[in-house]
Amino acid sequence: MSNREIVIELVTQLPEDTPLEEIARKIELLAGITAAREQARRGEGIQAEDARKLVDAWASP
Repeated sequence: MSNREIVIELVTQLPEDTPLEEIARKIELLAGITAAREQARRGEGIQAEDARKLVDAWASP
């Protein structure tokens, strides 16, 4: 499925009154997830445990 087809499917599933800003956020999230999956396939990025530690550090006061 092409990126265009994925976005069209996403948009068609949203309610008619979805604000453009929300649509843009959903597309941006989808793009980020796609990029992360591609990095993982190439063996790039960080391990899940290291990511959890980062998130914990960001969430700590």
